[in-house]
Amino acid sequence: MTTSGNGTVDAPDSRPWDRSELPSGDAKKAAVREMFDTIAPRYDLVNRIMTFRLDTRWRRRTVRDLDLRAGSMVLDLASGTGDLCIDLARSGLRPVSVDLSFGMLAADRSGAPRIQSDILRLPVADHSVDGVTCGFALRNLTDLDAFFVELARVVRRGGRIALLDVGVPSNPLIRWGNGIYFGKIVPIIGGMLSDRGAYRYLPRSVAYLPSPDAMVRSLHRAGFTDATHRELSGGLTQLLTGTRS
Repeated sequence: MTTSGNGTVDAPDSRPWDRSELPSGDAKKAAVREMFDTIAPRYDLVNRIMTFRLDTRWRRRTVRDLDLRAGSMVLDLASGTGDLCIDLARSGLRPVSVDLSFGMLAADRSGAPRIQSDILRLPVADHSVDGVTCGFALRNLTDLDAFFVELARVVRRGGRIALLDVGVPSNPLIRWGNGIYFGKIVPIIGGMLSDRGAYRYLPRSVAYLPSPDAMVRSLHRAGFTDATHRELSGGLTQLLTGTRS
C-alpha cells in the first residue's frame, strides 16, 4: 500500500495507471503499454458508446484536414485498432499502423501494414513519408517536444501532420458538463465493459497536455511553421495540423 503526496492511499494491487498520482517517465511508458494491452479487446466498443459515435466524425475531420493527395504514404501513430487507418485508406491514402501496444496491433482490423514501435523513436528513414496522423495519444507520450521533432524528421518537406486529441473546452458550461461526464460517467461505462481504472486514467491524463498555444509553438520550432490549432465539437477534442517546412 502506498500513499501519494496528497494523502490518498493506493491499494496494494492497484495497477500503475490506476493510482492517485499520474505516472511519469519510463513508468508512464510501461503503464500506457500495459493499459492499452488490457483494454484492446473492447476498446472500439467503449469508444463508440462513450463518445456517442462522435469519434468517427473527429477522425474523418482529421483525415480531411491532413489534406494529402491520393496515394500518399501516411504513418498513423498510436494507431490502436486501426480506425484512422481505415479512414485514411478510404480517402485513397496508404496508411501504416504504428503502435507501442501489441494488444492494440493484434486487434487492428484495418489491413494496413503494422509496426510495433515507440513512436518517439520511429524505425523510419528521414523524410520518407508524406504525412502523419495520431489520434488521442499526445497525452500518453513522455516527451511531447521530442515527438514533434521526430515527426519533422520522418515527414518530407511539404508533407503534412494531423494530430487529434481530447481537449479542455473554452466555454465554461461545456467544460463543466464535460468534466462531469468524462470524470464520473465514463469510468462507470469503462468499468462495466472493460477496465474501470483505465477509464479513470484517460480523463485524468488530459493534465499531461500543454496549452494549445504551447503545442503550436513547439510545432513551429520543430519545423511545422504553419501549425495551427482548432477546437472540435466545442472543444471536446482538439486538432493540430501543420506542413513540414
